Amino acid sequence: MNVNKLKSMLNPGVHAHLVGIGGVSMFPLSEMLMRRGLTVTGSDNNIHSPNCEHLLAQGVTVYPGHFPDNVKGADLVIRTAAVHDDNPEIAAAKAAGIPVFERAEALGALMSDYRHALCVAGTHGKTTTTSMCTYIAMAAGTDPSIMIGGNVPLLGSGYRIGQRDTFVLEACEYRDSFLHFRPTVAVVLNVELDHTDYFPDLDAVKRSFRAFAASVPENGFVVVNADDENAMDALHGIDRKTVTFGMAQGDYTARNVEYTLGVARFDLVERGETLCTIQLSVPGAHNVYNALGAAAACRCMGFSPEVIAKGLNQFTGAERRFEYRGECNGAKVYDDYAHHPGELDTLFTTARTLGYNRVVCAFQPHTYTRTEEFFEEFVAQLSRVDKLVMMEIYPAREKNIHNTSSRQIVERIPGSVYCATLKETEQALRAIARPGDLVLTVGAGELNQVAGWLTSTP
Repeated sequence: MNVNKLKSMLNPGVHAHLVGIGGVSMFPLSEMLMRRGLTVTGSDNNIHSPNCEHLLAQGVTVYPGHFPDNVKGADLVIRTAAVHDDNPEIAAAKAAGIPVFERAEALGALMSDYRHALCVAGTHGKTTTTSMCTYIAMAAGTDPSIMIGGNVPLLGSGYRIGQRDTFVLEACEYRDSFLHFRPTVAVVLNVELDHTDYFPDLDAVKRSFRAFAASVPENGFVVVNADDENAMDALHGIDRKTVTFGMAQGDYTARNVEYTLGVARFDLVERGETLCTIQLSVPGAHNVYNALGAAAACRCMGFSPEVIAKGLNQFTGAERRFEYRGECNGAKVYDDYAHHPGELDTLFTTARTLGYNRVVCAFQPHTYTRTEEFFEEFVAQLSRVDKLVMMEIYPAREKNIHNTSSRQIVERIPGSVYCATLKETEQALRAIARPGDLVLTVGAGELNQVAGWLTSTP
């Protein structure tokens, strides 16, 4: 397998070249490889980014742009899934016989050296739950290595390079990338159909999550949400030690749950025995599930109830996960990464518990395929807010072959507003927002910029 082959190559003095080295996932990987003693070079279209400038300051060669000569002298090349075979560096490496690996394969190779490798997967909640696990691992003093898909206040970034035997990682199912990982504890929060440009149906998603869980060794643990029917179906009968969590059923449950303005306090119960009391700072019933998943996973790694309570009680949220940004016209502005109808359901349900007069939402759909596949579900969810502003679709990796547009959603929701640009979206929200409102900027694209403009400019 590629992971095993790569692991045998990750030795001091080996020259690894990273294509897109300044990216949010590749940059920390470069740091881990250098810590291991490898010689690292890379390329990036933006060598003036903070990540690239940090590498340049350390004496790392970072080439501007992608050219065949960049890979000369490399023993191996690592790329993200977004870099394809037609990239000049990848084509040159293959022509020269230089092995080319995916970022996920590199993480899997590195992960296999850790005694505790905790990987958090699920259609929703990965970043928040991985962040909660980070707070617990830090509270335990384990000096963990961390990789998360969003910035965490405790770290000041989305990653951390530790010196000991614990690795905490967010694991994404897109293109089956998490199947390259080597978890000792694998968490499955929930399973829904998503990434329809890759997965043809829900059964394919379930097979992927089952394979992820099966990658755990016999002495490892699979942690699964007992209240999620798809997750339980995907893992039914799996030949691994399985630990469950849920609100009403499972090895780990919440008892005496009380909400104050949407924020929960509850007793953490392990197989009928109360371990500790958790006071969350982030709102929503979904975060009780996230906390239960984090607690169950961290118990599998031997962390005490006191450490779990300390970590969860200190957790204040992750970037772009119902993140408070400030005020606009007396309204409170929050930014959220939700881009799937299931995530919108959770977000709007939580928003209604917080006591605001109106919920105002600006939404930017993410990818044409997701918008097309879940069109009716998006219409249903977005109809729940009091005022809706629709930004044009963020294409990400896709081309608009079916002429899909956010205008089509606006046509279905009376009173909603269409905006073609970020500036138009900002102006529309300023015209709508008033004291007592909750203003949400929502989506996995670039709409978070609008939240910053609303709260930092007159």
